[in-house]
Amino acid sequence: MGNSRAYPIFQTTDASAAYAQAKRLCALLAECDDEVGLFAELRTVTDVRQMAAVVPEAIFNYADMRTGPAGEDIWFDLDVTTTDDASLQPHLPLDIMEDVPTASVEERFVAALGQGMTAIDWHGLWPDEPEADRYGVAKYDGVQIVFHGDHAQWDRWTEHHTVFVHVDKWGDLPRAQKLAAHIGSEVLGEPQLGW
Repeated sequence: MGNSRAYPIFQTTDASAAYAQAKRLCALLAECDDEVGLFAELRTVTDVRQMAAVVPEAIFNYADMRTGPAGEDIWFDLDVTTTDDASLQPHLPLDIMEDVPTASVEERFVAALGQGMTAIDWHGLWPDEPEADRYGVAKYDGVQIVFHGDHAQWDRWTEHHTVFVHVDKWGDLPRAQKLAAHIGSEVLGEPQLGW
């Protein structure tokens, strides 16, 4: 039980640079899951249209829970591909959360980023380092980018994008430092609650 510890190790206002560094880190994983997790907060109709083109199977939801007059939950149920812009506008912001095959849409996803907070999660397994008594843990290990954010749990919007490395629930500062050094960076803050 428990969550991983996420160490922020790279920040930039250049989404392509954040993606490139995350991919360099993913190459270090001894194993990488077959699926990657995508999250996007969509603030404009253009954002919705671009994400629908990149992830056509995505389920779009209200970014914030909405309730009807009797207190009932209201769910977003329009088809974003056929709804006109004027009808879609009052439903914004929307979000998506999808798992897709690894290496299938990530580059197009980054190219379609809008101004909302967005994330890509690669789960995997860091290599064992028996000489340092450090072992990978498949439940916790991986790489994450939070675009327009600096919290692994998608807390608040920022101008910059943050790359995190996730390690076991007890934290592993030496591993995080080693991974950061691999991309010419360093650990940028305290470990955060991860996935």
